[in-house]
Amino acid sequence: QVQLVESGGALVQPGGSLRLSCAASGITFSIYAMTWYRQAPGNQRELVAEITRGLSTNYADSVKGRFTISRDNAKNTVYLQMNSLKPEDTAVYFCNAQYRTITNTYDFWGQGTQVTVSS
Repeated sequence: QVQLVESGGALVQPGGSLRLSCAASGITFSIYAMTWYRQAPGNQRELVAEITRGLSTNYADSVKGRFTISRDNAKNTVYLQMNSLKPEDTAVYFCNAQYRTITNTYDFWGQGTQVTVSS
């Protein structure tokens, strides 16, 4: 059974930092591209940051220079270091694992962790 379990969400003041973690089980973690998404109330889910199996990274423009995605294949975990947090970063953050072959796409989601940026 595949599980993605996010943790690290919290209430933090503007300008603060948080590190989110997503621990995966039931998959060969190292071959999956890992992505953080977020969804604020009333908004669509949006991509925040992604890291490929080859360690290439991509970020939403709104978080470039503030957020850093990384992965530890030995621990089957992907991280999102979030610095200089803003109120507009408030959202539920979801972890996604995806692996594509020519014929199939394997796609898994975590349950999400709440990040609230407020004074």
